Amino acid sequence: MKIKHLAYLISLATSLPAVPVFIGTNTGEQTTSKGIYLADFDPANGKLTEPKLAADYQEPGFLALHPSLPVLLCIGSPKTPFQDGTNSVAAFSIGENNVLTFLGETSSGGKGACHLDIDPAGTTVAVANYSDGNIATIRLDAKGIPTSAVTIIRNQGSGLNPTRQQSPHAHGVYFNRLGTHLFVPDLGIDKVLIYPFDAATSKLGAPLPCLTTAPGAGPRHMAFSTDEKNAYIINELDNTVLTALHEDGALKPLATLTTLPVGFSANNSTAEIEVSADNRFVYASNRGHDSIAVFSRNTENGTLTSLQIAPCGGKAPRHFKISPDGKWLLCAHMESHTISVLPRNPQTGELGSPICTVPSPSPICLTFSR
Repeated sequence: MKIKHLAYLISLATSLPAVPVFIGTNTGEQTTSKGIYLADFDPANGKLTEPKLAADYQEPGFLALHPSLPVLLCIGSPKTPFQDGTNSVAAFSIGENNVLTFLGETSSGGKGACHLDIDPAGTTVAVANYSDGNIATIRLDAKGIPTSAVTIIRNQGSGLNPTRQQSPHAHGVYFNRLGTHLFVPDLGIDKVLIYPFDAATSKLGAPLPCLTTAPGAGPRHMAFSTDEKNAYIINELDNTVLTALHEDGALKPLATLTTLPVGFSANNSTAEIEVSADNRFVYASNRGHDSIAVFSRNTENGTLTSLQIAPCGGKAPRHFKISPDGKWLLCAHMESHTISVLPRNPQTGELGSPICTVPSPSPICLTFSR
């Protein structure tokens, strides 16, 4: 693999500007993290600087950039606890040299906030709250600051897993590119819920027919192809990726593939999924096997074929991102408290061995700054 990527790495020698990377973290008792961190990534050589604290905030796990304003939003724990015990959504302005300044926060609409997304119009942030299963849409003001929840929904149901599926556990929220629908993978009830969305009011409509996964699969996150003809759902509990057809807010399951090699029987749970910008490859992370599963994608019908399972360079790859130029994959290892940079061949989709690994306290989410 190293020889295979040698010529490719040499081709990166041209000088390119550093790309800032914001890092969401877990600030619990088992980590030294204090909030959101910032590192600089050099796409010319794949080097990442050691992250530095950018904003002091508790439990800023997942991050999202506002689509038009220099504002970064995160889930977390509020500076002053809310009376109802809910988590928070906070906003930070992004200033010169990517300095973050706290703008404000509001309730996430539930407990155990774990994921967020901002609609394309920049009017609304949606939040998935894992502990109570609530999903919420929260209005953003003209400065991108979250105000208050417009819609809060808690679904009903359970699944086969006696410890993980006793009740709903919303684990992700995803607006489509037109901002007309919100998709919600719920690990606890084995469904991807689908709601019509109105950007003018930030309201969710009555639920549409959902996608139901295999019993006990535990859908966690999802990713669309750029044309949104396909959605790919990563199932945390049975370690699979489900391919679905997508049309006007409707999902139809096509096929399911494992993320693990034949014969692997140790504990594992999947985490993140991403489609390459050219739509030719899909990537999924394994926590336990500690790897990135790579699939080639048929651009005509969206089906996947297993291509590679590459070591990720650390323990528990909670999140990863392909670099804007498509030549690298940055992987955040929550349990080894590191971030690794893996070379990526844009032509074959394959990943090489990590060329750079830096310490980073309990990283959960990576976001390239614009």
